[in-house]
This record gives sequence, C-alpha cells and structure tokens, in this order.
Amino acid sequence: MNSNINWNDMIKKEAEGINGEDFGEVQDVTNGFVLVQRGIINKEKFLIPQELTESYDGDTVRFGISEDEMLKKYGEGSKAFTKTTNTESTSSLETETAQDAIRDEMTVPLTEEKLDVSKDVYEDQATISKEPVTETKTIEIPMTHEEISIEKRSPPGGERQVASEGPIKSREEISIPLKKEKAEVSKTPYVKEEVVINKKPVTETKKVTEQVTSERLAVED
Repeated sequence: MNSNINWNDMIKKEAEGINGEDFGEVQDVTNGFVLVQRGIINKEKFLIPQELTESYDGDTVRFGISEDEMLKKYGEGSKAFTKTTNTESTSSLETETAQDAIRDEMTVPLTEEKLDVSKDVYEDQATISKEPVTETKTIEIPMTHEEISIEKRSPPGGERQVASEGPIKSREEISIPLKKEKAEVSKTPYVKEEVVINKKPVTETKKVTEQVTSERLAVED
C-alpha cells in the first residue's frame, strides 16, 4: 500500500483493477476499507481493504486485485463484506454509505420532441380578367313614314271640265314619292359600372400533424 495516498481526496474518483477493469467509483474510505460502487441502475458495492490499494494519481484509484477476486471476496454477498458490515465499527459506515447512496441518486433526463411551428409568407397570384359578353337588346323608337290617302272631291265650282279630247285609250300611272324614316344603329362604349378590388387578411385555423418521439425509462433486472 502506498503511504502517500490522500485517502480523503479519492472520494468520487474512478477505481480500477490490475488489468484496468472497471471497479466503478469510490464512495467512502473508513475503518481500513475502501467502499466502491459501480452501475447506475443495478448498483454493486464492494468493500476492498485499503492495503490492496496500489496507487492513486488524483483521478483514478488502482487496486492490486482482479475483477474476479473483487467479485468473490469483497462483494455484498462475500464473507468479508458481511463480517465488516456486521461490526459496530462499520455501523457508521453503513449509515454514511446509505446517505451517500441517497446523495448519489442520478437524475436521468428523459427527452421528448415538441412541435415548433413557424409561419412563412409566400406570394400567390390571383388573375382577374375582363371578357366581352354578347347579349341581344331591343329598343323601341318611333319611326315616321308617308302613306297615300285617296280622297275624292268634286271640281271647284261644280263645273265639269274636259280632261282631254277623244276617248280614254290607255292606262296611265302616276309615281308619287313617299318618305319614311330608317333606323341607323351605332354602338358607343361607355362605363357602365366600376369594380373595386381590395385585399384583406383572412385568418383560419390549420391543423399540422407530425410524429414526435419521447424517451421512456426501462429498468432491466
């Protein structure tokens, strides 16, 4: 055993065997024994005599025994462990190690994904077009035309006049011009109405569905 070892400084430091085996972590040094513990969930405790300590470099405590020897001789089920823990000299050690076990409870963070939804503005296009629509319209307007009216009357003075000498031998046609109005249609564009186009924001609720992953603690005996 190295007499220059600072026993109080090795608490919470790593421990290993002669072949570099992982012995866990030093929990306490008292009454000639070094209490080491390894494992997070299934914890194992070992009481190793101080004289088996070969070296301590400030970070790691090295013992001069193998892992098999530690398991057989110095574990919780071993005679050395039982004998030591049953004496009055180690009753305080049990209390301290129990308190250390409480203090040494590890907090295992369980992570879970959460949905973070952000909004991005993009531009869409709305196309507005005007197209001609043809329909038939009827307008009533007064139209004037001349018609022939025949009126018979006696010659003025009541005297009969000779129209011509000789008998009437042929048919005679007389052309009389008649006037009438004709409709001339022209189309003139005009502003019938104005359409005002506005833009306004409309808020609606959208559902976003996505799978998230969370961690659960599983204890294996």
